[in-house]
Amino acid sequence: MRIYLCDDEIKILNDFKEKVSRFISDSEVCTFSSGKELLEKIKNEPCDILLLDIDMPQMDGMEVAKSLSKTEAKPLLVFVTGHDELVYESFQFHPFGFIRKQFFDSEIEKVLSDCKKELANEQKHFNFRLAGNEVCLLLSDILFFESEGNYLKLYTEKEEYRFRSTISAVENSLAKEGFFRIHKGFLVNQAAIKLLGAEEIELTSGIRLPVGKTYSDSVKQQFMRYLRS
Repeated sequence: MRIYLCDDEIKILNDFKEKVSRFISDSEVCTFSSGKELLEKIKNEPCDILLLDIDMPQMDGMEVAKSLSKTEAKPLLVFVTGHDELVYESFQFHPFGFIRKQFFDSEIEKVLSDCKKELANEQKHFNFRLAGNEVCLLLSDILFFESEGNYLKLYTEKEEYRFRSTISAVENSLAKEGFFRIHKGFLVNQAAIKLLGAEEIELTSGIRLPVGKTYSDSVKQQFMRYLRS
């Protein structure tokens, strides 16, 4: 689990890092003293949980949250603030939680515990937005994803969905959940594969999909690991 902390006060930042690391000892905790520094990092290395100070110079937490809302891989956002009056304004960014700086010691454990539970639930489901609504599907119901420009098509046994995202972003988020790329345009649920051939696979639904030449070896290795597990 990767956790990012962002606060412009170095002393507070180091103190928060020590406490967060103590509560989730198996996590990777990184600190940032500016919103700009954080955004540069998060573009290439997304995190699971972000503890973000609202009141910072140059780029405050609201501006950072606004930028993050436009990205594909969104962390669980927890605002940390010493100004209670800013909490209501921050609701527009749909934060997962809040921590008051003056009560950090007593509130951090509960917030992190809730974050862990939420992340565990997300690993069993796939969420995406469709026509302004949030759609939540069981991973076991998903057969495969197909890339279509700036959009993805998601297929289940009974339904087809089309939403804005990239195949790389979904691949990164579901790699540990048994989804792997068989072609530059297809990401497949390994549990949905019935037959694996040299140039194509057949799914349990009867659908056949092509296997790209550059993916052939990795697909075979991945599927054999799955069968042996």
